[in-house]
Amino acid sequence: MNKLEKLEAQSIFILREAYKSFKNIGMLWSIGKDSTVLLWLAKKAFFGHVPFDLIHVDTHYKIPEMIAYRDAIAQELKLRLVVGENRAALADRQTFVDGLDRLACCKALKSEALKHTLDGLWPRRFYDPKKDAWEEQDKAEAYNAVIVGVRSDEEGSRSKERVFSARDEKSEWDASTQPPELWNLYKTEFAPKTHVRVHPLLEWTELNIWEYIEKENIPVIPVYFDQGEGKRYRSLGCWPCTTPVESSAKNPAEIIAELVSGKFKNIAERSGRAQDKEGGGTLEALRKEGYM
Repeated sequence: MNKLEKLEAQSIFILREAYKSFKNIGMLWSIGKDSTVLLWLAKKAFFGHVPFDLIHVDTHYKIPEMIAYRDAIAQELKLRLVVGENRAALADRQTFVDGLDRLACCKALKSEALKHTLDGLWPRRFYDPKKDAWEEQDKAEAYNAVIVGVRSDEEGSRSKERVFSARDEKSEWDASTQPPELWNLYKTEFAPKTHVRVHPLLEWTELNIWEYIEKENIPVIPVYFDQGEGKRYRSLGCWPCTTPVESSAKNPAEIIAELVSGKFKNIAERSGRAQDKEGGGTLEALRKEGYM
């Protein structure tokens, strides 16, 4: 069994443990390469069926191709997709585009929207594959656990995570209180009202993700590849805060070459994400308040 096969087997084991251990569990789907690999692994773990909701937080500033891709894949794979948003902040124009600073914008459109999508208290839309239609939902049962496609190599605060990571009832995270996970022994029992984030991709790297995409021929959003302009996105987010990188890679094999010995070998993956640069520790501050 090679490294990629071991990672796949471990992630499938984690997905099954999570589904077995929590009453109402969902999976965050950012539409990026990592969460799409996670979706692929979930299909493998449950023999072609995804037995839980996919959850997407829509800031209304995502790259347009991302939303088109999201809706097409949900329809094609017959996924129950829940879409949450901070409607009040959007209506009041409390966004970076309208003059708010990036951290406050992320807190409102991502952290707060995610928190109240998970606790079921805010209205949200969902795609019902049985009806092939979108419907509105005013209130819903809270998710007591959610599967997330973060990796420890992606950004500093994520390296402090555990596979089964506890949040308090406000979805706030304290890295110092996380349980030890030795010899792949995971704690899956938590105090009442604890919200749990599950991270099956924690030990994967950016290179592993692209190797797996190539191996499995996983369909990812085309903006990851050069469309003829010598640019592509390496990490996806909101368009006002995410810039493409200079690259002529047109397929996974060419991206792998860039990561192994090429121009991105020693350059951080999220270097094009503006919110990671402002003030230092910005993403960790957001994650303490419930962001992914």
